[in-house]
Amino acid sequence: MVHAVIPFRPTNPKTRLSCILSQEEREKFALKMLSDVITTTGSACCRTVILCTEDISVEGAETVVKPLGLNEALNEYLAETDDPVLIIMSDIPLATKESVVDMVKTGSDIAIVPGRGGGTNAIFVRDPKKFHVDFYGASFLDHLNICHDAGLSVDIVDSFRLSTDIDEKEDLVEIFLHSKGESRHFLENIGVKMSVEKGRVGVHRHAHEETP
Repeated sequence: MVHAVIPFRPTNPKTRLSCILSQEEREKFALKMLSDVITTTGSACCRTVILCTEDISVEGAETVVKPLGLNEALNEYLAETDDPVLIIMSDIPLATKESVVDMVKTGSDIAIVPGRGGGTNAIFVRDPKKFHVDFYGASFLDHLNICHDAGLSVDIVDSFRLSTDIDEKEDLVEIFLHSKGESRHFLENIGVKMSVEKGRVGVHRHAHEETP
């Protein structure tokens, strides 16, 4: 069975959303996005594992605690398992069952979904003993180089659903346009709405003074 491994940091996440969400709200919102990703990986028949810096409990997944940096925790996990691994970020709530299934059905050794700005949003690893991750910076290019050096075949997956991560206030628009999950419900419940001003789509928040 494919292990869907979701790295997660529950404390003070998504600081670039501080202009519209308080720290407590950002922590709750991060959990809602995580829940949406877990629902998706579960629907794709993956064994879902939250790789976390501290012990948390979220329905639909088991938690493995590794109080390490992102790369160190993931590489330690890869070294400990023989099953195929799908590493998928916790902030891509637009992910669908179909997009995940397409990744794990690849005929290549590795399937990679690039994120915006040179990052990596998801990696499927058929044989985890032959691969290691190197996130941060231009990680997409770094992962391609790792595959090349290890002689691994690579499928670069073009997926809007998986490549759309939520980091900035402007990114929240995509949730309103393309999601019906817990992330959207949470935003609506705290007064965040989609708006159109001067022909541009954005978000604003009722009864809340946003910071610049």
